[in-house]
Amino acid sequence: MSTDNQQERLAITKEMKWFLAGLIEGEGSLVIAIKKQPTAKFGFYVDTEFFLYQHRFARELLEMAQRIFGSGWIRPKSGNPDVLVYGITSRRTIEERVIPFYEKYMRYSSKLKWDNFLRFKEATRIFQRKEHMTREGILKLIDIAYSLNHAGKQRKYPKEEIIARIPRDYTPNPDQMSGMI
Repeated sequence: MSTDNQQERLAITKEMKWFLAGLIEGEGSLVIAIKKQPTAKFGFYVDTEFFLYQHRFARELLEMAQRIFGSGWIRPKSGNPDVLVYGITSRRTIEERVIPFYEKYMRYSSKLKWDNFLRFKEATRIFQRKEHMTREGILKLIDIAYSLNHAGKQRKYPKEEIIARIPRDYTPNPDQMSGMI
């Protein structure tokens, strides 16, 4: 391959990333999922997720995103098989690929989207510092989760209900302590 062809290929990749940034601006979402989970330390599983949506006829756009991020899955949206969802739920991939992509290519986002990104990024830091394993950390994550997407889809449970269900003094049951001294 000639040097000109290599440079052309790099330029296309850069163009694809800028195109993907525009697609994410309109059809992407950063989510802090809160799912009821009786076996979780605080009764809820909280995690970061990234999604991009397209009609099934535009699947190649989601495949392009999957190639650029080098990870994730594509499947029909629950309840609407004509809409496909590209998702990354791996915390590590979000930290190593999605966050840097946003920092480089999404810096011209609307103020609302950029502010949501900064809060989402703070949530990833809480996980990195392992603060999510404390009551205070999980409460910070819940605050961040409920601060995202004000005008969009509403959450299943009111914030106060989730906070009320988180035990104040967590003590593992004896079965979980087997092997501990």
